[in-house]
Amino acid sequence: MTGYFSSNPNKYKEFWYKKRQLCVILETYFLIRFLGQMKYGPRNLQISFSGRNLTHFGGLHLLQKFFQKINLRYLLSHNLRFAQRNNRYSVAEEILALLYPIILGLGRIETFHLLKHNGVFQYLTGLPAYPNPTTLRRFLLRMAPPALNRLRKLHDKMLLTINQKPNSPRKVIFDLDSTVLTLYGKQELATVGYNPAKKGRPSYHPVLCFNGLTKDYWHGELRPGDSHTSTGVLELLRESFEKLPSSVKVKIIRGDKGFYDHKTIEYLEAERALFVIVAKITKPIKRKLPFLTYKTYTSGTETSEFIYQPVRWGKAYRFIAIRRPIPEEPSEQLSLFSMGKYSYQVLVTNLRINPLNVWKFYNARAGVELIIKELKADYPLAKIPTKHFAANEAYFHLLLFAYNLINWFKRLCLPKSFQQMSLKSLRAQMLFVPGELVRTDNKPMLKFPSNFWYKDIIDYAMKQIEEIKL
Repeated sequence: MTGYFSSNPNKYKEFWYKKRQLCVILETYFLIRFLGQMKYGPRNLQISFSGRNLTHFGGLHLLQKFFQKINLRYLLSHNLRFAQRNNRYSVAEEILALLYPIILGLGRIETFHLLKHNGVFQYLTGLPAYPNPTTLRRFLLRMAPPALNRLRKLHDKMLLTINQKPNSPRKVIFDLDSTVLTLYGKQELATVGYNPAKKGRPSYHPVLCFNGLTKDYWHGELRPGDSHTSTGVLELLRESFEKLPSSVKVKIIRGDKGFYDHKTIEYLEAERALFVIVAKITKPIKRKLPFLTYKTYTSGTETSEFIYQPVRWGKAYRFIAIRRPIPEEPSEQLSLFSMGKYSYQVLVTNLRINPLNVWKFYNARAGVELIIKELKADYPLAKIPTKHFAANEAYFHLLLFAYNLINWFKRLCLPKSFQQMSLKSLRAQMLFVPGELVRTDNKPMLKFPSNFWYKDIIDYAMKQIEEIKL
């Protein structure tokens, strides 16, 4: 038989296909028999649009209780007063009407109208009516000149208060990063700059600072797309340091090569801050790398260090060199620079720890890249709402305020196993819960499914919310 098929390969293929067809026929037969034994689905099911007190945002009640506990509506009302043409909605109501869709993942302002027809949502959030997209865009534009600075000051005040709970911090780690927001349209200050994903497209280029320990957004600015990464960094650092509580004694800064600048380094030293920043591999540094003495670790990573004073820098600094063998089939971008059979990364630092630990400490900065990725995917950071830069800047800061509100909610109200959740996971498991609003003994009650998996977590969160004292 083997000799027959070897001399007639077409016969072998024909035999294989016939055998495979027979298997498919048998599988189909038994599947039909199996399905025939199952109960039929409902044949006469009718649909009625009579449910008035249903919502799939039932879990939003937890968030609303948290907002009530921190007096969010009161703080917005008393800190952001300015004259409005439309008195139908208060300033606090319009800001909340922007914050909730950001948190619920509705994306662009045009989709916010979905909440306008959700009576239970309006009841839970205390919003008796819901502004249309045009009203919200006009509000952003009106808000920008008189109230944006007040919003930022309120945000800073809340940030300071919550970061001192339960204890005042003695150390802070600031992770700096920038990102590109590609634009499609004719937005103000949309310019062509560094944009590796969409070359030649206009963009914004915000710079951001996060607390590497708490993951809180700390400070940031929305900038035109042609702004260099280091543009305005000294001012960003200055304002970030000014917000710190007096209890902080140790300040550590981590940044990528976009922040490698002698003015930044000198400023950090003047502020007695520690730093680890990726160095640009210039020709003088490149010439040094092959001739350094490296220490090899079991992981294959090799480290070395050297003292070097770059051109136009006022003094010499400690530089750490890390190299790793380039695999035959690299599956990821291992470094910023490759030479020979090694990939290299160079860091400048004033930390007094061994080179390997400096590198490991810097690598923890990857958390800020995940935060920015979440801001673009789960929050609508990449969705610019208007053509006016001032309005877009206001929305930018509202979005980051929403990010911190969620971060504080997770940290203060949820178990540790839930505190690392992305907003997408939090929505799916906590916020998007089917609910029915009923009245029992003339008292409102929000009913959740009897078999809801996270009943214990909701009970835990409600108790934690009640214990919050700010």
